[in-house]
Amino acid sequence: MSYFNEYQSERRRGVLFYIILMLICAVLGGLVALSGAQSLGYFEQEEAPDGATRTPEIVIPPAGDLTDKTAIVTISEKIGPAVVGISNLDIYSDFFQGEREVEQGTGSGVIFDGAGYIVTNNHVVEGARKLVVSLADGRQVSADVIGTDARTDLAVIKINEKNLTVAGFGNSDDVRVGELAIAIGNPGGADFARSVTQGIISGLNRLLITDEGLQFRLIQTDAAINPGNSGGALVNIQGKVIGINSIKIAREGFEGMGFAIPSNTVQNIVQDLIQYKKVIRPALGVYMVRDVDKELAEYNDLGVDYGVLIDPQPGGPSAQAGMRRYDIIIEISGQKITNRFDLQNEIFAKKVGDTVPLVVIRNGQRVELSVKLEELEQ
Repeated sequence: MSYFNEYQSERRRGVLFYIILMLICAVLGGLVALSGAQSLGYFEQEEAPDGATRTPEIVIPPAGDLTDKTAIVTISEKIGPAVVGISNLDIYSDFFQGEREVEQGTGSGVIFDGAGYIVTNNHVVEGARKLVVSLADGRQVSADVIGTDARTDLAVIKINEKNLTVAGFGNSDDVRVGELAIAIGNPGGADFARSVTQGIISGLNRLLITDEGLQFRLIQTDAAINPGNSGGALVNIQGKVIGINSIKIAREGFEGMGFAIPSNTVQNIVQDLIQYKKVIRPALGVYMVRDVDKELAEYNDLGVDYGVLIDPQPGGPSAQAGMRRYDIIIEISGQKITNRFDLQNEIFAKKVGDTVPLVVIRNGQRVELSVKLEELEQ
């Protein structure tokens, strides 16, 4: 029996020894790990007033605290009420039901002036017998068309209402690829009014060529733009409208390719639409036959392998200045003209009534002319 008691006592001492040893190892291991983590910079240490160091406290915010709103929430609440829904109505009549209003399309618009001016796409309001605007507070009001511009797909309409939220324009020239973009609009109509989608600026100066051969530069974004978003706002992180959503590529194999008209273009267009009911553009008065390239130059021995081959419009400003058929415009106001897009950009940067110096190649010879620009016919 005594042997058994001594054996148990010895066994207890052995277990206690191993427990103490394990505790010592655990403490030493923790100190070594902490020292290593500090040396690797995982913990920033603050210096106490007395020069000692201490580990900073970790503050966990209370659950459900929504006072610190995200930038997108703030922007949505600020700009959302300035984005309106637009219903394009036509009036039909038949023997049984008489006259009735039929919605032939919906879109979006942006209130940019407290007097009730709204910018939208031309294709949203085109052919409308009646326009109804849906405001964020539930008001449904009629709108008048102030002016439209099919070339840029922009239009200005107006409502006679007060207490309107107004969105401000940003500088689209400052937009950079990769920055945050927020699209606000009404995809699918009133049921999804003021939907907000987030993305980035995917590209700048994307070229759109109209059926007339005119070119315009657009902002590309991957923020979702769907039918009904047309005329809505593309907003930057500062809450400024940097573009008016216009089109998207909806072909198979393409995803997230939407386009907006830059705000600087929009501002120039809406000013003319409010003041003149149309856009005043200068005209050189020529038909652009084709761009000159190396192949055409070599085949016809033109003496220059760039520029625009033109045909003056009879009685137009270029014809009056002495320009002839198949002259090649290579320079305007000292700027080299390599193609028709350069030509358009240089002319549209001028004003009606401006006299511009230009250089043409005629029969291999350099000829200098001056043309007084007239208003482009609508």
